[in-house]
Amino acid sequence: MNIAGSVVFVTGANRGIGLAFAKLALAKGASKVYAGVRNVEGFNASGIIPVQIDVTDEASVAAAAKLCQDTNVLINNAGIGIVQDGVLASNMIELSRHLMDTNTFGIVRTGQAFAPILAANGGGAVINVLSDVTWFSLPTIAAYAASKAAAWSVTNALRLELRAQQTHVLAVHVGFVDTDLTQGFDVPKIEAHEVARAAYEGLEEGALEVLVDEGTQFIKTTLSQTEAFYFNPPQFA
Repeated sequence: MNIAGSVVFVTGANRGIGLAFAKLALAKGASKVYAGVRNVEGFNASGIIPVQIDVTDEASVAAAAKLCQDTNVLINNAGIGIVQDGVLASNMIELSRHLMDTNTFGIVRTGQAFAPILAANGGGAVINVLSDVTWFSLPTIAAYAASKAAAWSVTNALRLELRAQQTHVLAVHVGFVDTDLTQGFDVPKIEAHEVARAAYEGLEEGALEVLVDEGTQFIKTTLSQTEAFYFNPPQFA
């Protein structure tokens, strides 16, 4: 599926990866680009239409979908991450619920609202931005990793369910990206526009999954090995 001529809706599009998706869609010839943001005030990206949405609020998602009935590409990018003390920390369950409400259930809410719209517009596509921590977790990001692993599972089920309506579902896995979310992490990072570029190229090629960076590609290759990456990541080797 080509982005040129499509109508694209991106959640979490006020900055970082989401804004990169929105800007690149416009550059690639999308006929319209909606930037789903919590607060439309102050959003100022030429040619991109801001739309208020809070993916943790069902009414907000429904209202955004009602306004954007011409959408045929939905990009679920909205996400949050929080560093924690460990799996046994007293806030593990509360924190997991908080992160899943955005990172996992947000995908479910937008899927429920936009899938009928995509079907009415010929099928289209859904792109879900996930993470390499889908396949490994550390104590300090256990809740975040759990939310992304759950989001991957939801994505895989959604792909099968939406095939009947000719909607293509693409999962995008990536490691550290240079955004506000990763400030303070002294690790190699890729640029946000690289994520958007790889995702759109994957969509145009009909891929079901895109592994953006070399680290993510490596982790995925070890999953069936006796010494899978998630048993002994470098920090604990």
